[in-house]
Amino acid sequence: MTTRKSLRMLTSSLVLLLFAVLSSAVASAQTKLEGVIKGRDGAKIILQTKDVPKVIVLLTDSTDVAQVQGLLKARKKEMSMAALIPGLPIQVEGTYDEKNQLVAKTIRFKGNDLEQAEAIQAGLAETAQKTQQNQEELEKQNAALKAQQQAQTEQEKKIAENKAAIAAATARFGQLNDYYILDELTIYFANGKVTVDSKYNPQLVTVAEKAKSINGFMIEVKGYASSTGSVTLNQKLSEERANNVANILLQQGHIPLTNMLAPGAMGESRQVGNDNSAEGQAENRRVVVRVLQNKAVAGL
Repeated sequence: MTTRKSLRMLTSSLVLLLFAVLSSAVASAQTKLEGVIKGRDGAKIILQTKDVPKVIVLLTDSTDVAQVQGLLKARKKEMSMAALIPGLPIQVEGTYDEKNQLVAKTIRFKGNDLEQAEAIQAGLAETAQKTQQNQEELEKQNAALKAQQQAQTEQEKKIAENKAAIAAATARFGQLNDYYILDELTIYFANGKVTVDSKYNPQLVTVAEKAKSINGFMIEVKGYASSTGSVTLNQKLSEERANNVANILLQQGHIPLTNMLAPGAMGESRQVGNDNSAEGQAENRRVVVRVLQNKAVAGL
């Protein structure tokens, strides 16, 4: 009886020991995942894999982070956890905790993948900063315009007149096949001169600011000359006048080059004034700036 009792106790002990060993093995089973970091919140990483859109990966003080190097990726370079940024493809090895979060033991990534992710993050940060700056600048301009409207009745009248002029110009959009005309400014020049009078600079900057608030805008600049003088000279004068106005829009109005149509030199064509009079000639020595919006963009 004593022998049987001892055998039963020994058997029970072995079963418990085997159960403990198996439980420990299951608990320590390692999991490997590959994916792209979609977000980071301190010690938590949101990982997107090929099969699962969201896996929570936990970083600990003992997490081994390294960049694999070499042709065969056999060497590694220890890295800070700060390198784990959104957009970086990584390979994670670890174990799941009771909340089904993967506690990372090791994290590996390639050097060129890190460079690419850093470039993307830098671009996003720059874009966000520029967007914020543009928004703040636009709010300042709107506040200043509102103050002027409230303080000056005459200014309100001019704004109303401008709106009416823009509406009239929009009604004439058929003159351009692909664009609506949303604003227009004419700049006049002295006889034989190509330098833009400084009094027009604020007006050009205002036109530029209005344009930048329009989705899909383009700016058209066309230069003209009176028929006084040779055709060759007048063609050159109209070209230089258009280029000088375009430079002010680019440099002072900060219009992107991609939003500028090539300045047009119209020479003596399309005379609006009678060239037999000094007044008519003055009207013909001009540059016309138009703010345009692509019809396809406007229809979205």
